[in-house]
Amino acid sequence: MSIGFSFFFNSILLGVGLAMDAFSVALANGLNEPGMEKHKMGFVAGIFSVFQFLMPMIGWICVSTVAQCFSAFETCIPWIALILLGFIGGKMLYEGIKNKDTDEEQPAVGITGLLIQGVATSIDALSVGFTIAEYNFTEALLACLLIGVVTFFICFGGIAIGKKAGTKLRNKAGIFGGAILIFIGLEIFITSFI
Repeated sequence: MSIGFSFFFNSILLGVGLAMDAFSVALANGLNEPGMEKHKMGFVAGIFSVFQFLMPMIGWICVSTVAQCFSAFETCIPWIALILLGFIGGKMLYEGIKNKDTDEEQPAVGITGLLIQGVATSIDALSVGFTIAEYNFTEALLACLLIGVVTFFICFGGIAIGKKAGTKLRNKAGIFGGAILIFIGLEIFITSFI
């Protein structure tokens, strides 16, 4: 494929599609931490964008080298996303219900939680490696970079929206955010069988 308008357009659309799960989780993070500062918003959005860049690139490498092993692993992807997002969402839900009558702000998601969220929301992007299999290395790298950049801006926006709503929903934000994460995990899991 030649690098032209169609290449950029398709890569950006792919980035938008792949970023939707990460957007929802970023929204939940904003709900959970309405006082999040701009530099942390950039850091959180950056984590999601790095994983959305890495996963399709890893998928492309797998397709180019060890395609048989990757296709065996592909059936595990929905289960991994369900378990990771269910765990994080369940923890947020539990904390939200436990503290729903207090006026305390919920604890911020730590680096470990963010890394788990990054993996869980981008693991399905591994299969994008199949869709870009005909690309050479430079094209695959550029497409994955575009996916990562699009994800960054979408997630940054998601956090900002979540922060705005989180300030208004203060006591219920953890419950709502946890429910969103569990729902995303279930949606990834269920749609993989349809």
